[in-house]
Amino acid sequence: MAGKKRCQFTGEQQCNSAALRIVGSCPHCRHDYCGNHRLPEHHACTNLQDCRQQAFERNKAKLESERTVAPKMAMA
Repeated sequence: MAGKKRCQFTGEQQCNSAALRIVGSCPHCRHDYCGNHRLPEHHACTNLQDCRQQAFERNKAKLESERTVAPKMAMA
């Protein structure tokens, strides 16, 4: 039987806590983390900037698709 997966955080000192099974896996860097390091901001995720840029682009496209233009206002 395999041992428990450990947190893969390597900061000032390595974390020895057990990794969370479902929510501990980072979808951006594909590593497993404990409850304290599971958020991308807390484990210095290498893909955090790409994640933020993608979220910015999705939000920008959504806002532009919902923008009210002058012809729509004249018809109302």
